[in-house]
Amino acid sequence: MTDFKSALEESISYLSSFEAVESIKRDPYWPKWDTPWWHMAVLKELGLARQIPKITLDAMVHALQNHYLQFFPIRSEEVPPGTDSYRQIPCICSVGNMYQILFAAGVDVDRDLPWMRPWFVKYQLPDGGLNCDESVYTKTTPKSSIVSTICCLEAVLFCRHQDLTAEEVNFLNKGAEYLVRQKLFRRISNGDVIDNDWIEIRFPRFYDYDFLRGYYFLAKWKEASGFLIPVDLVEEVEKLVSAQMTDKGIQLRRYNLIDKRSYNPQADGTWKMGEVSEFNLFKAVSFDGAISEPLTKAWNEIKNISCVQ
Repeated sequence: MTDFKSALEESISYLSSFEAVESIKRDPYWPKWDTPWWHMAVLKELGLARQIPKITLDAMVHALQNHYLQFFPIRSEEVPPGTDSYRQIPCICSVGNMYQILFAAGVDVDRDLPWMRPWFVKYQLPDGGLNCDESVYTKTTPKSSIVSTICCLEAVLFCRHQDLTAEEVNFLNKGAEYLVRQKLFRRISNGDVIDNDWIEIRFPRFYDYDFLRGYYFLAKWKEASGFLIPVDLVEEVEKLVSAQMTDKGIQLRRYNLIDKRSYNPQADGTWKMGEVSEFNLFKAVSFDGAISEPLTKAWNEIKNISCVQ
């Protein structure tokens, strides 16, 4: 088992290094999982985003200002010539998650990256969600992705210095209604579970999804707006949480290595798919039997505000 304290110090030291800055310059996102993006993500999920060194934050902001297209192209003809479609077009969920990381770290995201927040409302689909698959937006009846949607809802609700605009309130209401129609993890058509991984609480999540992540948003939106959550959904969530709750808190059942493939740089300057790499802080907070303090804290925040009134 990896020691948490030493792993935390190791990650913060790495994020302070020339190596980390050069990694961001090469590509702010790839490869998975051992680059600054993922170290920053774990620190944010641990509630430690303020420990991300300024040198890393500055490098990431600069990369986000210059490396990526600042719009989400729907059709191939919208992509500027010479754009690396795999590395220079940010997906919607990556924008939602990095917006949250930078905000939590103290960056004035709306000043430094003014293109990011408008994405969320702009790319909301009629069903209330969003989708990282650009082809969906050209369909007659486009369907959203819960994975793409949740991080954008979180960014709008949790990351702000002022009151929500009327447009953002509508965005959050439509998103919340979308999650309720899906019952957080079920197909609307037949009620089947979309992905069995979603009914297990996991950590860290990065861009991934589980029922508690979706429910935490719903409960916080209820607290802020009075949005009603159906009783049967509350009861199902409570049952699922109880399956992983111990007297010490929520217990994880596995090491949450979401994806075992990565887009990796090669010695000749090209990129190709290969194996992932990992880092010790990731391992220290995600293993079979780990008690997740951040997720236990999140559940304790909402368990008394989530019932319908």
